Amino acid sequence: MSTNPNNIYCVIMAGGIGSRFWPLSRAERPKQFIDILGTGKALLVQTFERMAQICPEQNIFVVTSEQHGGIVREQLPQLEPNRVLLEPMRRNTAPCIAYATQRIRAIDPQAVMVVAPSDHLILNEAIFAESMRTTVRFAAQNNALLTLGIKPSRPETGYGYIQMGAPVADGKALFRVKTFTEKPNIDMARVFLDSGEFLWNSGIFVWSVEAISQALDKHLPEVSGLFEQAASAMGTPCEAEAIARIYPECRNISIDYGIMEKADNVLVMSTDFGWSDLGTWGALHGLLAHDAHGNAVSTQQAMLYDSSNLMLNQTNPNKLVVVQGLDGYIVVDTDDVLLICRQQDEQRIKDFVNDVTVSSPSFS
Repeated sequence: MSTNPNNIYCVIMAGGIGSRFWPLSRAERPKQFIDILGTGKALLVQTFERMAQICPEQNIFVVTSEQHGGIVREQLPQLEPNRVLLEPMRRNTAPCIAYATQRIRAIDPQAVMVVAPSDHLILNEAIFAESMRTTVRFAAQNNALLTLGIKPSRPETGYGYIQMGAPVADGKALFRVKTFTEKPNIDMARVFLDSGEFLWNSGIFVWSVEAISQALDKHLPEVSGLFEQAASAMGTPCEAEAIARIYPECRNISIDYGIMEKADNVLVMSTDFGWSDLGTWGALHGLLAHDAHGNAVSTQQAMLYDSSNLMLNQTNPNKLVVVQGLDGYIVVDTDDVLLICRQQDEQRIKDFVNDVTVSSPSFS
């Protein structure tokens, strides 16, 4: 199979709701559409520009919800409208990837796909690009499902882990996968780190259209069969109608559970390109610049007294925030919501969002 750039396609998954970044991330504009890092570009735009270094822009697809199709087109006007794939409902990553696979297969059965989330941080673009080139070449020549694993720097409990097995290609840092483990407790995370056998699961995948199609047929035949029914509609005016018909029948399942943990041709590349999944306010706190007391502040209009280890985000440049006596808190102030939460309890933010959705939907 050729590794001509024209045979490489990138799929950006932009269907998440980013509830753990509430109240900045909302149902109408989740975190992938926000400049959460203060760079002047939304996370989706940064991801698109990164992928445009791997394949031609016309080979990039964005999968998102029908609700957010307009935002994608607004933020990526250079993206052809027919490259925005709209999901009528959220069904997790396996149906999302099956949809994109069927769409790309209709264009180029010899394609190699890079699949990535829209809302991750990558600091070292050069290492990322080199890792992509290596995995794309391997995927073009082998019937393998590749994922990128990040060398862990700490016993992180918020990430999934991949255990490396035997190496499969000299000098390419490619290994067979022994096990996948979801978000271990702190003691297990320390064991993983000390063993040197485990990598963080980045959620970035590389495979040929043929390899992932075979895996879907074998391990998720009910999902694969539904998209086979829609194959003739792909890229035609009938596509939306066909997708709307089959999506309610799709199983709600991730690609990790549905395919990666079952297949026997899964490989992982060990790399480190300054990756974070930016899943929580605490993760963002760890990435931003801190003052002498460990406070990360995203506004110029703040005065802190006797406070330390704060994650403070304030969206109104004309509003002054004064904080006294807080240690280890998240403080997020938007036009209509004020959140004050201990960092150690930030996993409860999803519960807050659920409660708000029930009692006051306009704030969700």
